[in-house]
Amino acid sequence: MQRALQATAESLFSVLFPSDCRICRQPLTNISTLPVCRACLGGIVPLEGTLCSACGERLFGHYFQGEAGPLCGLCRQKAPHFRRAVAYGPYEGSLRDLVHLLKYQGIRPAARLLGRFMSQSVMQAGWAAGLVVIPVPLASAKRRARGFNQAEEIARAFCREQGGNRIQLETTSLQRTRETVSQTGLSREQRQANLRGAFTVSSREKVQGRTILLVDDVMTTGATAGECARVLLRAGAKEVFVATVARATREMDGALAHAAGALAGGTTGHA
Repeated sequence: MQRALQATAESLFSVLFPSDCRICRQPLTNISTLPVCRACLGGIVPLEGTLCSACGERLFGHYFQGEAGPLCGLCRQKAPHFRRAVAYGPYEGSLRDLVHLLKYQGIRPAARLLGRFMSQSVMQAGWAAGLVVIPVPLASAKRRARGFNQAEEIARAFCREQGGNRIQLETTSLQRTRETVSQTGLSREQRQANLRGAFTVSSREKVQGRTILLVDDVMTTGATAGECARVLLRAGAKEVFVATVARATREMDGALAHAAGALAGGTTGHA
């Protein structure tokens, strides 16, 4: 009876409030505040394969086996300032589109689902209790234009998912002090130079001796997370972990760099 009533309600919904999925553009038939169909949501899968035990990068071919697990070449050469980073899924397909719905179209209900995804990754990593959750801050001009910080929205949703795990959300201690140019197309070294001095800790007493979970929507090279972690550690944080919804793999990062170069040169092409 309950399934029949649900089906009837959804059919009535599709007739009275016609709408399309914001990802595949097919008509929506389910009642939801998130305008994405079940098929697109069902296409979102966790990140799989061998992952770097430090930065979470997907590894291909040969890699170095460290004490804590496999390491990518970059983390073997120089350990990141954060202890470990995890992401729910690869930055592609429906997951990328869902992040964009929140980030660029202001579809706030997407944050609840993204926070749920992040919660699964953090629980699997075993970091659930006693964390201070800090979202990566946006530049003030960008926040005013967008009206919100997507990392903060995801962090709030994540904390609600965690419930009674003694997690504290802190949104003012870490601040961005200056604008930076777009990171797209920059090398790892250029990203680090671009971000140097862009963040500061305004309330050291709120992070001293604490384990920090730094939250963002997407990780590419880890430069932003690394710089934030460096600043937090200098302010007295005990250790910093990083959680993002999505992780851009090396192939994806290379494709983004190629696309940026093609646009700069006025040409188009495929990797």
